[in-house]
Amino acid sequence: MRTKRKTPQIVLRHGKPAAVIVDIEEYRELLERLEDAEDLRELERMRAQPQSFIRLEDVLSEIDKSV
Repeated sequence: MRTKRKTPQIVLRHGKPAAVIVDIEEYRELLERLEDAEDLRELERMRAQPQSFIRLEDVLSEIDKSV
């Protein structure tokens, strides 16, 4: 069940907006949405680059050499 969001409170400094006070759940949701947007941008950036693949056997043999 979702609760009704509280109106954000704007804090003024010298008559100008300086900060916003929001409900903690709304803040967490904003952070999650920001992280999702950053992940999407990173995915789009990665997809724009040429793809190259390495065989699993080659990776495992490199790991064995380094151990």
